[in-house]
Amino acid sequence: MLLEGRRRLWRERERSIARWLHRGADSPALLATLLVVSRLGDGVLWYVIVATLPWWGGPNGWKCALYMVALGVVNFIFYTALKQRIARPRPSVSCPGIRARCRALDEFSFPSGHTTHAVAFSLLLGHYYPALAWPLWTFTVLIAFSRVVLGLHFPSDVAVGAAIGAITAGFMLVVV
Repeated sequence: MLLEGRRRLWRERERSIARWLHRGADSPALLATLLVVSRLGDGVLWYVIVATLPWWGGPNGWKCALYMVALGVVNFIFYTALKQRIARPRPSVSCPGIRARCRALDEFSFPSGHTTHAVAFSLLLGHYYPALAWPLWTFTVLIAFSRVVLGLHFPSDVAVGAAIGAITAGFMLVVV
């Protein structure tokens, strides 16, 4: 009984934070910026980077591009299986006061695939191209923020997605 009470309290606090962040979507400039960031995070930016690394990435270009593809596939399989198993509804479906400000790529919320990929790719690319670290991490933070503001994820979805991305990228950098 005590555990259920704590879970309920956690859910209400998280919903409250999600609603508070979602109010950012009321700002037309912020909404427009986060819609662009989210769209780039759908894969567009990562596909362009993977496609250009072999030609403009220097001696590590091919290797980094292949690692990005492998990391992307592993993360996609992992978070898709987790989403199907947990089946957490998106905030726009389960939380009054939040509406989706753009389309979701899949049905469930937990964890955030956008954030998983952004963190994993930023760690990998930052390892091979340290000069890109600041722009990559700025973009990654904006992706994570956008997912909550746009009503597609709860803060814990983003936090767990970031942890998954960090773990898988860290493992790849240690192993290969």
